[in-house]
Amino acid sequence: MAAGAATMRAIAVRPGVADSLHARDVRQPRVDDVSNGRGVLVRVLRMGLCGTDRDIIRAEYGQAPPGDDFLVIGHENLGEVVDVGPNVPPSIRPGGLVVSTVRRPGHSIYDLIGRQDITLDDVYYERGINLLHGYLSEWYVEDCAWVVPLGPALSSVGVLLEPTSIAEKGIGQAYALQRRLPLWRPERGLVIGAGTIGLLAALVLRLRGLDVTVYSRRPGPYLNSELAEAIGARYESSSLRPLADVAREQGPFDIAFEASGFSPLAWAAADVLGKNGVLVLSSVTGGARTAEIPSDHINEGFVLGNKVMVGTVNASREDFERGANDQLLAEALYPGWLERLLTTPINGLADPAAVLRALEDQHTIKAHVEIAAPSGKGAR
Repeated sequence: MAAGAATMRAIAVRPGVADSLHARDVRQPRVDDVSNGRGVLVRVLRMGLCGTDRDIIRAEYGQAPPGDDFLVIGHENLGEVVDVGPNVPPSIRPGGLVVSTVRRPGHSIYDLIGRQDITLDDVYYERGINLLHGYLSEWYVEDCAWVVPLGPALSSVGVLLEPTSIAEKGIGQAYALQRRLPLWRPERGLVIGAGTIGLLAALVLRLRGLDVTVYSRRPGPYLNSELAEAIGARYESSSLRPLADVAREQGPFDIAFEASGFSPLAWAAADVLGKNGVLVLSSVTGGARTAEIPSDHINEGFVLGNKVMVGTVNASREDFERGANDQLLAEALYPGWLERLLTTPINGLADPAAVLRALEDQHTIKAHVEIAAPSGKGAR
């Protein structure tokens, strides 16, 4: 860090070193750090935390940016614009709320057209995850291409936009794939897993008019099951009933979204998917778990039933924009529902250990760090 440079507080890890989470002073960014007048300087308001952050803290993933031996973590951001370069579009202005996307372009053809979420590269450049510093700090600067403006109505829940974008991308891929069917009109949806992504996927499907069943391990009633039911979804527990029984009663499912982190349930979902259905896999399961499955039955069902299974990861700017629109719709139809997901607030950047405690709390749906309050000025 250059002598005399302004500094800010951040929370970081030393990649590859387990339990190295710590607070540190780092250089405060400037709007001209981004070339061609495209910089957006953002004051961070809230930062969401998720299982990816936990894996990085455990040294299961993550690399520092070149030249550094630390990685500022955090990718689920919400901030307020402080300054912009001369070539930033007028939709992004000081005082406005913004969320920035996560992955940055690599080298494949998809990266070159702004679709790095479906890159062919093996190395990913992801803020707060791999090779790029994240947002768990007081400030950040970003190219306007990756900055999504939000209206003031989302000031309390905009921190949920990044996980919402994951659900948006997966469900958007399902609809894109089903263009192969000239008359596909999905009526029944299945979501496996009642964590943040699962609940948000259930919300997106409900906003599209589907009858939705959420299937997760813990028996209800508890907060997650109550949240599913509050948007008109049905909640079922894997501890009480096998998925095959649920499917016979509530199916056939036209679209299934797997977000449990338990890979055997992906095969169970494949087994109960309806004809012409699509199964979206969003869980990253990096372990060595194996499962015995009825492979002939699943294979025959996919062939004779014209079914599709697709994996999804990360999200594009367009997914973030759709997510913002759906969050506004959700606020109108289910007021206060999104904010109920924010179960575990952490006050400021002074106590990194609180981040880990929140991530390990079994009652947490979404932990988030409160870093600053909005100025109240609004976009000018």
